Amino acid sequence: MNNDIKTQSSRGGKRLNAGRKTGTGKFGEPTEVVRVPTSQKPIIVDFLAAYQHKQQLEEAIDISSLMLPALNHKTLNIPLFASKVPAGFPSPADDHVEKRLDPNEFLIDQADATFFVTIQGESMIDVGLMPGDKAVVDRSKMPSIGDIVLAVVDGDFTIKVLNRGKDGSPRLLPANASGKYQPIEIKENMTFEVWGVVTGSFRRFK
Repeated sequence: MNNDIKTQSSRGGKRLNAGRKTGTGKFGEPTEVVRVPTSQKPIIVDFLAAYQHKQQLEEAIDISSLMLPALNHKTLNIPLFASKVPAGFPSPADDHVEKRLDPNEFLIDQADATFFVTIQGESMIDVGLMPGDKAVVDRSKMPSIGDIVLAVVDGDFTIKVLNRGKDGSPRLLPANASGKYQPIEIKENMTFEVWGVVTGSFRRFK
């Protein structure tokens, strides 16, 4: 046998399709190894952390878009029909009317603690919050894990699902199954506050 010939072991080495899939890391895009001076490593790490944070909050709510309910609004009593009609419009006969609904009472629990914000981006589409929708935010409600909340992270407003990490620290989760949006992990050096609980939303089609 020729001792100069080395046979490849069936064990070890890189396996086909092994490792993290392209585009699934924290930055959502392919990465590569780069050698940097040791003294510059902390600076670059901080820069990448800031870049990732900017990506997570790219749909930050504009504070100027906050709107309050109108004062002294006129009560609206619109018929709420109990019958289900596959096509057409239900009969206006009184025996089809379940009750009369005031949209203001339906959407708002406490007017002096409620405001509206416009949804930006698609990070919450899986819970029905679409771009351009008006989200109803109530500041009087105590936020609980699983609630959709309006939070302030490092001075930026964002709407996400309130959650907790394994260490008990707060997390803000997107609701978009595409994987485009990553959870926001709240660290000790970050400023964080829940401004209110999202209790509903509404939109116009025309």
